[in-house]
Amino acid sequence: MSACALTGHRQIEPGFSLDLLQKYLEEMLENGVDTFYCGMAIGFDLYCAHCLLQLKERYSFRLVACIPYAGQSDRFSPQWKQIYRRCVEDADEAVVLNDTYTRQCMSERNRYMVDRADFVFAYCTQKKGGTAFTVRYARSKGKRVFFYGELFLSLFDF
Repeated sequence: MSACALTGHRQIEPGFSLDLLQKYLEEMLENGVDTFYCGMAIGFDLYCAHCLLQLKERYSFRLVACIPYAGQSDRFSPQWKQIYRRCVEDADEAVVLNDTYTRQCMSERNRYMVDRADFVFAYCTQKKGGTAFTVRYARSKGKRVFFYGELFLSLFDF
């Protein structure tokens, strides 16, 4: 069994496919991933959480909502707030790392997820920002990083 940290951008580029994302997540489940750590941000994180919760009907696994601070969704649009609340409620565990926002709370959340995961699944199209930081941190810790959009043929050869 293994654990996966999910990280990705808030802005999703044209061509992103929820069907492909669900296929990747299902492939991970079929190959023994039993825990997912999700940062619960708008965009890739919540898309992953939503897809995973749909897969709960057919697979047994844990979804851990890793919330950087209480009130993370306060500034989300009504649509994203609704998705966020549903995903947090349906997650197997919700971990709130800080009572209030701090400059480093997002980085703390990202390190928390990577430190507990065996590998990272990332949607990273930029060399700057929190997702790129998380990918670099994971690699510095010797964790394998796999990217949305690449073939997963080698994902489960370890």
